[in-house]
Amino acid sequence: MRTGVTVGALALAAAMVGPAVVYTTAHAHVISDSAQPSGTPGPAKAGSGGSARTAATGGERASGTAESGADEADTGTYGTARASVGVANVGRAGTDAVKTGVGAKTGTGTAGARKTDAAQAGTRTTGTGTGTTGTGTTGARKPGTPKSGTGKSGGGDPTPPPTAEPEPLTQGTVVNTVAYGPYVRQRMDVWYQTDELKRPGVFLIHGGWWSSGDKKYMTEISRSYAEQGYVVFNINYRLSTDASWPAQRTDTLDAIATARRHAALWSFDPNNYVIVGFSAGGHLAGAAGTYKNGLPGLRGVVGISPVISPLTAYTEGTDTFDLEKRKLRESAIRLAGGCEPTGKCARIWASMEVPWHASRGDAPMLVVHSEDEFVSAEHGKQLKEHLRQVGVPVTIVSEPGIEHSAPLYRLPGVAERVQQWVAEKLLSPGR
Repeated sequence: MRTGVTVGALALAAAMVGPAVVYTTAHAHVISDSAQPSGTPGPAKAGSGGSARTAATGGERASGTAESGADEADTGTYGTARASVGVANVGRAGTDAVKTGVGAKTGTGTAGARKTDAAQAGTRTTGTGTGTTGTGTTGARKPGTPKSGTGKSGGGDPTPPPTAEPEPLTQGTVVNTVAYGPYVRQRMDVWYQTDELKRPGVFLIHGGWWSSGDKKYMTEISRSYAEQGYVVFNINYRLSTDASWPAQRTDTLDAIATARRHAALWSFDPNNYVIVGFSAGGHLAGAAGTYKNGLPGLRGVVGISPVISPLTAYTEGTDTFDLEKRKLRESAIRLAGGCEPTGKCARIWASMEVPWHASRGDAPMLVVHSEDEFVSAEHGKQLKEHLRQVGVPVTIVSEPGIEHSAPLYRLPGVAERVQQWVAEKLLSPGR
């Protein structure tokens, strides 16, 4: 039974125990010395997906897992520190075999950094320094890093990030960038305290039409949760221009599995965390939250303007003058690998539908949307109806106006309400 504690108490304890302000561009933890012999990722394993509902079956639920790719993770481990580029490679939960997506990159939407625009966020990115950290293992063999979007192993280190001076963090807070897989975009920033307290976690997933965006735009939101005493995992994932579905869900699950497997490194409680996603990131948060019969340790899922149903986006983006709805429709098609929800592609689209995977073991969800934004309230309504049928509560918050994603989150009272809901799930007495 979890004893009652407040976020403020956690932050206070951190201030008492933690050292003075600490900031590391890359704190490389070597978990394993067993790099791949060839310096390249091991072969991905294609799994077998369950039976799925096709687009023509209407309200009937999918009977299987509705996977278009492999659901079973392989066991390859990438344990060698990449000190030369400031990224610690702490292990891979297993990336499935996913075909390369098609279509040109069009979206530029972002999940947004609170109280900063994209340009500011780009100069305040934390945890991604370019210097050598000196913590890598001497003589460790460096596995090759595939270039983002090629799906092939080999050269192509990540482009060094900006080197602007970061703002001071809360006392004792450290920010690391770690790799949870071999691809350039399989990275996450970890914000944690250096004390011995085991803290609940918050996973953040940026938006951007599935085809753009970056974790750097979530820096201020990451900071806000870290200041409340949580361990924060701000993740990047392969975009639809890199690989088609289910690569994005696979990356989300792998990031979570890596964080849970190495929880002791960051004083993280692997059995007490939530996922918060924005727009397209809200779709990934919901997809992870309804994966199989629920994820171990997941206590709640938050979607800010989440695209819960790509099929709904496809339908609403047809024969409309709303350019954003049309763009969302095209983005969903690109996510599916360039195909529309008919024929053989119906199974892929079924796999993308969050409501169709509702099960009794799923975590409760909070959906926040604007009344007149281009991601309609229908997305939240579908999710609530399907989860209600299996006894999982869904809370829907509707705000007036057209604000979407990060601008919606910045409206007065919205962030505070989300944070209160998160605290109730992670810090409630008796959990």
